[in-house]
Amino acid sequence: MLSKKKKKLPMDSKEKALICARAALDKKAEDLQILDVRTISSFSDYFIICSGHSTRHVQGIVQAIEESLRPQKIYPKGVEGLGPGQWVLMDYNDVVIHVFYAPIREFYDLESLWSEAKIVELKEAK
Repeated sequence: MLSKKKKKLPMDSKEKALICARAALDKKAEDLQILDVRTISSFSDYFIICSGHSTRHVQGIVQAIEESLRPQKIYPKGVEGLGPGQWVLMDYNDVVIHVFYAPIREFYDLESLWSEAKIVELKEAK
């Protein structure tokens, strides 16, 4: 008898955002927010913004996010700022992740820039 392999459906953007958020929270990311930008952005569906208490912490959060999606063979299109660890941007097309060193996050205040975005409840990410 021939075995039928189930074809995996592509992961939707909300599911991807929640997986990333869980990975960041598992690494003790601080002040995590998931912003639903589908109605106000043409280049992404969700933004995740979170902070680390040091540059090493920021780098660890980024690594955990990458590792959380690797089993599904989902890789970032680009990662910027990993070396300095002050502000790391991870681009997964429909999910864009900003991991900040806390004082840098306060300075740039991305939440204000995207204040029209709907905030996704964090209980969904836990």
